Amino acid sequence: MQIGVETSRAVENKRIFVVDDDEIIRAALQFMLHDEYETHEIGSLDAAFDKAASAKPDLLILSENVVKAAGLPILKEIPQRISGVKVLVIVDSLQSGFGKESQAAGAHGYIVKPLTVEFVRQKVDVLLGRRQGVAIPLTVL
Repeated sequence: MQIGVETSRAVENKRIFVVDDDEIIRAALQFMLHDEYETHEIGSLDAAFDKAASAKPDLLILSENVVKAAGLPILKEIPQRISGVKVLVIVDSLQSGFGKESQAAGAHGYIVKPLTVEFVRQKVDVLLGRRQGVAIPLTVL
């Protein structure tokens, strides 16, 4: 168990798919979340859709590259293909405006790199209903 992880959360069946073409980012996010969530690393959106047929996720964490490759309309299509799933986009820069574009296109939120354990867990907890009314800054400078 990692420091700061509530044991009771580790037994809840909340499933997260981390979808990124960058193996290092996938591994980092999986490491940040695996103690409290069932977290799966997936290299492509198509593979995520295939896996969702047998193991439906509660949250998809998508990289900016994955969303750009599929096009912003995919953010409206995802909930139609995986009912009830939330979508979080990891963006490279706040200045690019891609996070806000992603939210406008259907994502439930976004996180700006660099990623920190505390911030990623907090954002995921809010999206999955484990925390309420917490003001979360878009980035930690």
